[in-house]
Amino acid sequence: MQSAADVPIIVNSSNSSSERRVSPSWSIAQFKTRLEPITGIPASSQRLSLRVGSREVGDIEAPAGGNGEEGTQLASFPLQAYAEIYVHDTRPAAARVDFTDPSSVPKYTMPTNTYEALPNSVLSWKRANNLGRFDPAAPSIEEQKVLALEREVSERHIEVGKRCQLLPESDGRRGEVAFVGVVDQIPGTKGPWVGVRLDEPTGKNDGSVSGSRYFEAKEKCGVFVRPERVEVGDFPVLDELGEEMEEI
Repeated sequence: MQSAADVPIIVNSSNSSSERRVSPSWSIAQFKTRLEPITGIPASSQRLSLRVGSREVGDIEAPAGGNGEEGTQLASFPLQAYAEIYVHDTRPAAARVDFTDPSSVPKYTMPTNTYEALPNSVLSWKRANNLGRFDPAAPSIEEQKVLALEREVSERHIEVGKRCQLLPESDGRRGEVAFVGVVDQIPGTKGPWVGVRLDEPTGKNDGSVSGSRYFEAKEKCGVFVRPERVEVGDFPVLDELGEEMEEI
């Protein structure tokens, strides 16, 4: 049972916030030891500051020339119910652990064969009810990818003759759509490719692949990309010399 003299305190840090009951009879050293598993900050690296209401009281630390943290009780400080004690981490930033970052937490990944053998999984339910990829009438994964590429062409309004730029924007290359369709010589997923006649010789070909021509372009002014990398619109030819002259 907690002593009546205990005081409810709000303990905050960069990684946690909680209400704790604190005994004024504890030494600063004892208190820091109790705070370590709560905040994840080693006792030796803690700096405690006290706020009462909206008023900053100051740091909870042993007075100079005193008995140190082992001999200085919390009763020496104006603790009040629901005052806030903030636990600062004095370690260099590189030495601190960010407990709020889930990417640093090891994650368990169930092996595929183990999951497929489970009798009560979503996968087993789909299999039993012929849903998803277990539907005999459903298109194959390859067919789904082709359909997705065809939707990209339609939704992006990619047509031969339209001006375009290549994505991401950091690419920045511009040109004209010169071909939309299947390129059998490119291995991998079937479906439409977009042939772009670039304004500058920063491409990979001249509009032909393995001896088969799909559009006319100067050497290294042709490139084939997937539809999701093409943005059509009013993209005039970049005049780098003109832009430089305007800045002189």
